[in-house]
Amino acid sequence: MTITHPTSILQSIDNSQYPNNMAQNFSWLHRGVVEIFPQPTDSDSESESLEKRLATTDRPLRIKLGIDPTGADIHLGHSIPVRKLRAFQDAGHTAVLIIGDFTARIGDPTGKSDVRRQLTQQEVEANAQTYLDQVRPILDFDTPGRLEVRYNSEWLSKLDLGKILELLSTMTVGQMLAKEGFAERYKKENPIFLHEFLYPLMQGFDSVAVEADVELGGTDQKFNIAVGRDLQRHFGQKPQFGLLLPLLLGTDGLQKMSKSLGNYVGLREHPSQKYQKLQGIPDHLLKDYFELLTDLPLDKLPENPRDRQKLLAQEIVRQYHGQSAVDNIEAGDLPEFSLSKVEFPAKLSYILNASGLCKSSGEGKRKIQEGGVRLDGDRITDVDTAFQDKSELYGRVLQLGKNKFVRLVP
Repeated sequence: MTITHPTSILQSIDNSQYPNNMAQNFSWLHRGVVEIFPQPTDSDSESESLEKRLATTDRPLRIKLGIDPTGADIHLGHSIPVRKLRAFQDAGHTAVLIIGDFTARIGDPTGKSDVRRQLTQQEVEANAQTYLDQVRPILDFDTPGRLEVRYNSEWLSKLDLGKILELLSTMTVGQMLAKEGFAERYKKENPIFLHEFLYPLMQGFDSVAVEADVELGGTDQKFNIAVGRDLQRHFGQKPQFGLLLPLLLGTDGLQKMSKSLGNYVGLREHPSQKYQKLQGIPDHLLKDYFELLTDLPLDKLPENPRDRQKLLAQEIVRQYHGQSAVDNIEAGDLPEFSLSKVEFPAKLSYILNASGLCKSSGEGKRKIQEGGVRLDGDRITDVDTAFQDKSELYGRVLQLGKNKFVRLVP
């Protein structure tokens, strides 16, 4: 499904309708931002200052964020640029959310030590739909003119060889090898495939296709965003601004939040699981989490770290699930199932039956095969999943479908 509000129907910004006069107060713009480029401090030129552009524009700016649906789940780290996109919406601008259904088939080589597996079109389409479902609580999908959802296959699949050669002619091999990841792989003599060189150019061409004024991304995306600026110049457009946001450290406080490292908080996790994980965020990360994941004033936070952890958990659960979810968690309303009733080793399909989530082990197997079973927010697809000891499951949340949950207890 594509949601598109063409720019021709957009109206000029009426600053009076936005809370706290956001269009003129730029604290929302700079909150949590690592870098805005270009941004010379000694220039008042509209073309060299994003604040100047925002203050003087007579139309909503087009704010681009591209996401490649290379997996099924989004975590809080992924939500940071989406939240900034919402801030631009609230200031009266147009969010252009690009689903990289074409680029996802290549995979962004940024930060990768090896070539990424190319996804099938079916995998990409399934992931894309789950991404939209997960960002819906963050973005304004309802106000006319505030959101365009675009799929980059719309233009990239139509590029002929002549246009591809034109794109390739805008960059040298030396420039490509300066990109983080490529340089390291080249130095280590790890293979770099030619189709990977196309990724920054295709992401950059997205900016041309949607006529982006600003592109959002993590600090690891500066090269790709700069390529977009160069291509816009090449095609006669005004170059976009780049706005870079930090990469969120995970719940371990040591490494970037990642599902593969297990240090993540998923947007689709049960509210109680989010709450539990966020109450354990290390003290030194609390300020960053509040700054990047909430709109709460940083100078009004509780002094006591335990109180800060609780407030963080409450605020993020409230954002995604509502105040009633917070109230239910703090009242201890999540049903519990005692694993003392199960003889271990035990298959997950049996536990689904024993806990009452399924009527039989056979139904449990079918639900697992259908992708309807999650443990702590992670989808389980192997019908033979088993656990050797009940202690492996203590405190974890078993989920069937969207609305059935139990917490597994001793």
